[in-house]
Amino acid sequence: MLGACALLPISPFLYVQGQITRWKIGVLPGAAGETSGRTGGQDEEAVRLLVLGESTVAGLGARDHEHALAGRFAHYLGQAIGRPVEWLVIGKNGVTARRTIEDLMPLLPEQKFDFVLLGIGGNDVLKLSSPRKWRRDMLELLSLLRNRNDASDIFITNCPMIVESPALPEPIKTLLWQLSQMHDRNIREFSRGLERITYYPQPKTIDSENFFADGIHPSEEGYDRWARAMIEYFSADHKLWK
Repeated sequence: MLGACALLPISPFLYVQGQITRWKIGVLPGAAGETSGRTGGQDEEAVRLLVLGESTVAGLGARDHEHALAGRFAHYLGQAIGRPVEWLVIGKNGVTARRTIEDLMPLLPEQKFDFVLLGIGGNDVLKLSSPRKWRRDMLELLSLLRNRNDASDIFITNCPMIVESPALPEPIKTLLWQLSQMHDRNIREFSRGLERITYYPQPKTIDSENFFADGIHPSEEGYDRWARAMIEYFSADHKLWK
């Protein structure tokens, strides 16, 4: 609430600055090609992976989903567990946690998934969602995913590092980064007690060279590095498949 009160007097300026920045950057197209795929051999039984969320899930900045978040995460997941991975991606540019519930959850197939990767949060930051609203919407979304996939491991990943973005000017960069850190602390706290739900927290720093495609969304190299870092984190710190 205090953060919202502090932002209120300058919110018109932030809105204008954000619109100018968006106009300068433009909007990248989503990843082309198939929204499903398979890693590994054809003879072994594959695990099923659902990747759900916002523009990074939609693959903005990559030529296709094989080279975007879904394909790279599936690749490294398959290496970690020693099994083929059948992956499906359902992503949409601009969605918040609330719009993911409303727009994307109805698109989920009836089948169950062994793993779910939820890539969400960037638009809640950019649209100044309060931490209280973010928490409420995220808990509802996670409950819906759990009801659909009662035995799955659900991973939540942070939005890419706003503070490292070369496209965002000051002061909007610093203010959005502070809000992003509030969401990060919030989700660390409420996800801690949720069974088989693991959050990949915001790294303290990243090597931003070649990470971004447009100054905000990852490049293909950025997606690869992000996916590999997540699998290394889940493997080393959580041993979810050991």
